[in-house]
Amino acid sequence: MPLPFTIIDLTHSLNSSIPTWDGHCGFSHQPILEHNPALPYSFRTRSINMEEGIGTHLDAPLHVIADGRDVASLTLEELIAPAVIIDVSQQSHERYRVSPETILIFEEQHGKIMPGSLVIIYTGWSRHWSTPSLYHNNHVFPSISASAAELLVHERQIIGLGIDTLSPDCPENDEYPVHNMVLGANKYIIENIANANLLPATGSYVFALPMKIAQGSEAPIRLIGLQLK
Repeated sequence: MPLPFTIIDLTHSLNSSIPTWDGHCGFSHQPILEHNPALPYSFRTRSINMEEGIGTHLDAPLHVIADGRDVASLTLEELIAPAVIIDVSQQSHERYRVSPETILIFEEQHGKIMPGSLVIIYTGWSRHWSTPSLYHNNHVFPSISASAAELLVHERQIIGLGIDTLSPDCPENDEYPVHNMVLGANKYIIENIANANLLPATGSYVFALPMKIAQGSEAPIRLIGLQLK
């Protein structure tokens, strides 16, 4: 039976060559057992060693707030949310920052961002994902201004903020105000989003489903977009 919606995978695959925050390999997938054709049945198993914040992943409040909620404490009602996609790819460059004016112009075209929305900024930077040195770029990449985060969190009352770069903050210029703004307001951040350009500006939903790690401050995530047909 055909589904009444289109499913869009917003998640990058994990492997040992993907871009990471410190520029080094953050993911290891090592063999434990291999299939043995001489046996009537056999199993293939692997061990995984990785950082919490790798690939397409979610930051919980605990990431920057000492007594903040961990990943396991986020509710499904928060993690399944209407999505707003703000496409800035035409004007974006490596030092571009989303401003409050960007958001207000978007709202003139698409309507006011509603409370409880997950806002995703599509900068187009994800085109560099397969070239880690360009994607990392010495921590210079499109980001979000503190004043834009203030507007989204406190005036629009969003549930979470996502972007297709390593971070909504560019550490070259500041001290992570967007992390502190969003996570300090008990919301969440999603980084390294794939395929956000395939979702419409409004009208879709996103399932943001991280590994449910108790005391986890970050977690890899399977991010899925649903658009009604």
